[in-house]
Amino acid sequence: MAATVTLPLSSRPKASDSTTLDLGFACKVVTALTLLALAVHGYHPYAEDGGLYMAEVKRQLDPSLYPHGTEFVAGHLRFSLFGSLTVGLVHWSRMTLGTILLLLHVASFWTTLLAAWLLTARCHAARVARVGAVMLLATWITLPIAGTSLMLMDPYVTARSISTPCVLLALACVLDLLLPPAGGLARRRGVFALFSAALLLAAVMHPLMAAYGFGCVLVLVCILSSLGQVQIWGTAGLGMTALGVAAAIQAMAPPESAAYAHAAMTRSYWFPGSWHWYEQFGLIAPMILLAVVGFGRRREGDAARVALARMAVVCGGVAIVIAGMFARQGLATHAVARLQPLRIFQIVYVVMILFVGATLAERLLRRRVLRWVTTFGLLAMVMLFAERQTFPSSSHLELPWRAPHNQWKQAFVWISENTPKDALFALDAHYITSPGEDAQSFRAIAERSMLPDYSKDGGEASITPGLTSAWTAGVTAQMRLSDESDAQRIATLRPMGVMWVVLRRSSPTAFECDYANERVKVCRLPDTSDMEQH
Repeated sequence: MAATVTLPLSSRPKASDSTTLDLGFACKVVTALTLLALAVHGYHPYAEDGGLYMAEVKRQLDPSLYPHGTEFVAGHLRFSLFGSLTVGLVHWSRMTLGTILLLLHVASFWTTLLAAWLLTARCHAARVARVGAVMLLATWITLPIAGTSLMLMDPYVTARSISTPCVLLALACVLDLLLPPAGGLARRRGVFALFSAALLLAAVMHPLMAAYGFGCVLVLVCILSSLGQVQIWGTAGLGMTALGVAAAIQAMAPPESAAYAHAAMTRSYWFPGSWHWYEQFGLIAPMILLAVVGFGRRREGDAARVALARMAVVCGGVAIVIAGMFARQGLATHAVARLQPLRIFQIVYVVMILFVGATLAERLLRRRVLRWVTTFGLLAMVMLFAERQTFPSSSHLELPWRAPHNQWKQAFVWISENTPKDALFALDAHYITSPGEDAQSFRAIAERSMLPDYSKDGGEASITPGLTSAWTAGVTAQMRLSDESDAQRIATLRPMGVMWVVLRRSSPTAFECDYANERVKVCRLPDTSDMEQH
């Protein structure tokens, strides 16, 4: 830790350091902070959205998987090359999928922190400020973003794990290109090539987040212009264009069925009007902090910091206006809400955290090692506590070579090893929020088909209206699965082709149950011949 505070506040790196951005030192710091982030925030590759992505990756590795309800598996990556990239790495490296996911996760954290360092280096000359900024980001890297149902980075791998560092790198390249010293022609060409590659990779991984990142890039370019008219009217024009595009999308959206409207209403994070007050405050507070930086008193060398802050305020403000106008529950269509414009606050939050961390390091922590240890130790403990509250029944680090600790996950692993690939399962519609389940994905772990669930499959149905009927039917059939009688289960599930059920351990049943632990049991639905003999 002492190595991170060797420069006094008044120190400035040499010219050569400013040119190279202390890359050697940065890589060492970023590597250490990546390990810190992994230790604090844990790793849960098949939880939440990670399970949605991994089911599709496993289907690409083995097309015989998920013969039932394939549309709920294949839809997540239809606009992304993330699945192809992951599958290609598995084939090329001859490593297991679990090992590739872990390496991708570590690499995504490392590149995000490095991109954040490069971004901060353009705003702060002192190393102490850069270290403070990136260290705070590493400590808060899984911080929830207001009420958007997003984290800055997830404790698992998704397409966003790759698009996020790419967008941050693109922003750093813009500052490098448009602010002095920009370097010679060869260097500028190299930076522009890196900028283009970063945005292209973000686009093929996560088109929506890349589009929001590109919008931030355009606003930053306008704000950095040497022409006052471009700064004012260019920025205003981009904001009005965004509003116009949102209005056009809303106006041209096809009518929605009542069933789809019901599915959309289950995604409360689409509608800021339905958020709790503290979630709404999560939108306002960053804007206030960044407005102080962007429009307050300026110091010499503040051009990059001010431009980034103003970019975040403009982009966040436009997103709030669009969401307030078009992401409302009472509207006839929800096409704009489906695009979740407030996702742009991921970038707003990163900029805010970097500024707060740098200011904290410069004005309070300085070269006092005890202050650094105490401050970041407490912050890390808070985040570790939050992780343990979120995944209390799972190992903190769910590494591929370790047996699962979670009993739901143990049952899912047993299913993957002991049931036919073409089996169709039913679980409680809300199984993913059951005590001890920890949002572990059945499909990704069990590698078997299941009827659609309320939570994750509901998210897919809300994005893809054509899945609404299948989602509604599946959720209805499983709504009280563990509380029903065997006769009700058979009458409901048999016509849908269900062969197996996963019930709570306490659920009464006469079905033959091949596996059971303290939480759940895996039971066969009796076939027609068994019922007739009985």
